[in-house]
Amino acid sequence: MSVGTAEYTIKTLGEKTNAEIEGFLKKSKEELFNLRFQAATGQLDNQTRIKAVKHDIARMYTILRERELGISPIPAEGDNTASEAEEK
Repeated sequence: MSVGTAEYTIKTLGEKTNAEIEGFLKKSKEELFNLRFQAATGQLDNQTRIKAVKHDIARMYTILRERELGISPIPAEGDNTASEAEEK
């Protein structure tokens, strides 16, 4: 079962720089805030979206922590060789 968005999978986040992930993280936190506010006021139609956004945020924190510990590499700014090789 897939949770979250296709944009925030471990594979796609692994190809992003830390700055890009932090931007996604900020956007996701804002979305979570808005979803919680909608849930409190009874305007939220899809309750599972809150869970999906939480999972996306956890994925982002995991990638950042792995890089901090040196478990996974930090891609260079112009390094798209991995994604280009997969396309061929």
